[in-house]
Amino acid sequence: MKPNVAIIGLGLIGGSLGLALKRNPDLQVIGYDRSFSTLEQAFRRGIIDTIATSIENACEHADVIIFATPVNTTVAMMHQAVNWKLRADVIMTDTGSTKGPIMDAARQLLERGITFIGGHPMAGSHKSGVTAAKEHLFENAYYILTPDSQTDSAKVEQLRILLGPTKGKIVVLDSEEHDRMTAIVSHFPHLVASSLVGRLSAQQEEQPFVKKLAAGGFRDLTRIASADPIMWRDITTQNREELLKQLDGWLEEMENVRNMLKSNDPDEIYDYFAGAKQFRDDLPITSQGAFYMTFDLHIDIPDHPGIISEITKILADERISLTNIRIVETRTDVFGILVISFQTTDDRERAKSALSKTMNFSMYIV
Repeated sequence: MKPNVAIIGLGLIGGSLGLALKRNPDLQVIGYDRSFSTLEQAFRRGIIDTIATSIENACEHADVIIFATPVNTTVAMMHQAVNWKLRADVIMTDTGSTKGPIMDAARQLLERGITFIGGHPMAGSHKSGVTAAKEHLFENAYYILTPDSQTDSAKVEQLRILLGPTKGKIVVLDSEEHDRMTAIVSHFPHLVASSLVGRLSAQQEEQPFVKKLAAGGFRDLTRIASADPIMWRDITTQNREELLKQLDGWLEEMENVRNMLKSNDPDEIYDYFAGAKQFRDDLPITSQGAFYMTFDLHIDIPDHPGIISEITKILADERISLTNIRIVETRTDVFGILVISFQTTDDRERAKSALSKTMNFSMYIV
């Protein structure tokens, strides 16, 4: 018999997992979502093989159960799962971006002998819902697993193999280490971006034109502040302790910057910016990190009629999909007046190559 995988929650992540896992023809995917229309769409698209009428029905005969729901919802279902009828060797996992609350809730499952391995696929999209699901969403993205210290390593390996069709980079971490690192590179930057937008909002009344100037580099810098406020409210409360530690470090760093400005030493100021530039330039640009990212190509184009349609025609002829295209009016610290966003680094490289063959533009990847 084919192994059964139950996916609870068929939004972007759950739907994309279903599509990716079905690359393995030996798997049978059962789906449950509180929205029946979502279930119907998932079935029609081939994301799932079977529609479950309830969570218990989906999980009863599953070999692996994946909770692809918000962390608070997952925690609530994990408490209920103690009383579900499950297979003796079932493996449970999740997709939440904070692991502390999840692993705390997992203790009662572990005490009952149920294997629970925390999971976090670090991938996303500018779209949401089952209609946005893509089988390649997790390709080259980090997929973190956070087993309990007592978890059988053979079970971890079993889950790793099952997730192989996602083509993600599967890494095993301690849950506390995971939350600490995601606070550094994802959760805390959201607070910073939102605070920068707050500073702009507070000052635009006296200087209304500043909002227009923010349409360039500032808007790109603070893009993550446009994320779902409900989701980020939950993440902030769930990872509060790590965020407070990061905030303390940030305040100390800002005090150092303040002292640097007061002393006004040109060499010290240069070293500060040069060090930041060097470290930032050394960061990888070819793989997905903790943030959802688009792969942008900045193009210096002349201002004449029809130029953008020429570019999009070249991309269309090469069957290269783009996710966004925009003209940048404020050019400070921005490379190229036209910015085109792609879904993958391969699409960006193909676009750059195609455009280079026919157009003599300067193009930048930043």
